[in-house]
Amino acid sequence: MTGRPRPAIAALPAYKPGRSAAVVEEERGILDAIKLASNEAPFGPLPSVAGAISSGIEQINLYADHRATALREDIATAHAIDVDQVTVGAGSAGILQQLLLAYCDRGDRVAMCWPSFEAYPLFAMLAEAEQDRVPLRDETFDLEALAGAITADTKLVFLTNPNNPTGTTVGTDEIETFLQRVPTTCIVVLDEAYAEFVTDVRVADSTPLIAHHDNLIITRTFSKAHGLAGLRVGYAIGHRDIVSMVDRTLVPFAVNELAQRAAQASLAASDEMRERVAQVVSERERVAAALRADSWTVPDAQANFVWLPVREAAEELGIELEQRGVVTRAFPDVGVRVTIGDVASNDRFLAALADCGVGPR
Repeated sequence: MTGRPRPAIAALPAYKPGRSAAVVEEERGILDAIKLASNEAPFGPLPSVAGAISSGIEQINLYADHRATALREDIATAHAIDVDQVTVGAGSAGILQQLLLAYCDRGDRVAMCWPSFEAYPLFAMLAEAEQDRVPLRDETFDLEALAGAITADTKLVFLTNPNNPTGTTVGTDEIETFLQRVPTTCIVVLDEAYAEFVTDVRVADSTPLIAHHDNLIITRTFSKAHGLAGLRVGYAIGHRDIVSMVDRTLVPFAVNELAQRAAQASLAASDEMRERVAQVVSERERVAAALRADSWTVPDAQANFVWLPVREAAEELGIELEQRGVVTRAFPDVGVRVTIGDVASNDRFLAALADCGVGPR
């Protein structure tokens, strides 16, 4: 091996993004594949957002505002909190990594339910922290078991709502009860990347919890509901002490000028964003109903995807769908996650699934 990398990095598996339609077309010898693998929005930026991006082109010879001050102020206003309770980073995933770097050292412990967002273990390994994984219960976070897994050595715990990849939620009251059991020495990261898609009446705005729990930080993203995945911009809100620590690990100028402008414009167009989200939710409900009508077991979907918990058949199902030109995300021995696309894409997925050799379960 060239050079002398840290052992933790040499052993670190690379993050694997969803396979592209082009790659699958080449591998499978097919044409006209569609990608429903990465939970991307089925629409481009809103007109006002596109205008904000194009108007910023002339500024890209200059460094962006490192702190994204104006965007932080807009986020603070939107959530009725102080601006020093807001941080901005390269997607919410970037902020999640910053949190591990800020709080975890070799031998510290990180707790999470599993399966969940596949980057969590990678970030823990990056910090050389030990992991405690608690199994899901009925495809959902088991908060009582997760609380029981927290020890004096636990520096950070992930709570994902809705969960990725299962799309299930826990109620805000349950989160409040969980927070009361977590020692203040442990940071609770409430990952709400898909919060805008939630229709579960048990889930309310989590922002007020910050006022009562100094060890809570909530992460959000502009990648999903706002349709800005390619620009990589996310944010977190929490106690100013946590925000200050996270800011110390921010790569200089990590959030570029166009991303900042787009995020500000998208916040200003929140009503239009919610209209688009409502279309995705409507399609999500239609697809889930169609799956159940065909005897598939589908958990209550609360994000912009549906989940097929097919266990040991996951890899086979993923391959069969690819052979029919539908690229999904198969988690071996766990299940298959399918992004909600436009109507035509969703219909194509349902038709391909009906044609697969792997039947309902």
